[in-house]
Amino acid sequence: MRILALSALTVPAIALVAALSLHSTAAREAPSHWLYEWGETDFSKASIEFDEIMSGGPPKDGIPAIDNPVFVTAAEIDHLADTEPVISVLLGGEHRAYPLQILMWHEIVNDTAGGVPVSVTFCPLCNSAVVYDRRVGDAVLDFGTTGKLRNSDLVMYDRQTESWWQQFTGEGIVGVHTGTVLKRLPSRVESFARYRERAGADALVLVPEREGARSYGTNPYGGYDSSARPFLYRGDLPEGIAPLARVVVVDGEAWSLDLIREAGRYERADLVITWEAGQNSALDSSTIADGRDIGNVVVQRNGGEGLEDVPYDISFAFAFHAFHPDAPIHTATE
Repeated sequence: MRILALSALTVPAIALVAALSLHSTAAREAPSHWLYEWGETDFSKASIEFDEIMSGGPPKDGIPAIDNPVFVTAAEIDHLADTEPVISVLLGGEHRAYPLQILMWHEIVNDTAGGVPVSVTFCPLCNSAVVYDRRVGDAVLDFGTTGKLRNSDLVMYDRQTESWWQQFTGEGIVGVHTGTVLKRLPSRVESFARYRERAGADALVLVPEREGARSYGTNPYGGYDSSARPFLYRGDLPEGIAPLARVVVVDGEAWSLDLIREAGRYERADLVITWEAGQNSALDSSTIADGRDIGNVVVQRNGGEGLEDVPYDISFAFAFHAFHPDAPIHTATE
């Protein structure tokens, strides 16, 4: 039997359970201790209530973002199982892959791919993997982790203004960039073998800057995606689907992964979602390469020149419901 051993969660997004207290100050008044750590944040601007924020345990940058990513070619990789998941992007003709075994411990990679400044983000507690264009107006932002959560989802911050951003939506929620929404970029979460076959042996793959600096390849949230309830979450749960069931999220709509897996190929209007076996869950076994097979999902639209990748996310149902409470989660074919 797999259980989520909270006492063992010595990781990125979770530290001591004792640190997981909610803020009890007035909803729109920032707690005084935030002001010492966040001296550059303009707390007079916010689109949320401050009591929606809880501590995830680590302090600001306690989960270190990667700012100087190191890559090797896919042909040089010998530490990734063929079925291990990577976040892959194709920009300006350049392929890059970011293994979840690294994102598990860093959550954000600030990079430039194909000439485009990007932030590759992953929130383990929501199973949310989203790639953003990190340009806002004329500025290029660098993102780090606040150590805080909202709806169990990573709250990021930019180092230029110390505004806070919601990882799941890409929206600025506190500070001068409140209301600004980052542009999502097409990406895939796919097995390393599929990436290597699709992009070629010379395609780039992120490797640790210092091998052994973290327990890369392990999942510190053992059995989490089989849990009955999400961790560090106090909102409503969706109806008709398990809270930690995976859903495919496209443009504010969601389809259960079970539905897509059963169909193999799901089409609605110009939207095409396909599923094929051969990718480990990163949040199942304590070793990612041993995780159960959840398959590979590709989301595309049928444009004038054929199928084109579009931005999507495969997140837990509770997270989608938290940020889109009025949106349905499709669990059966229409």
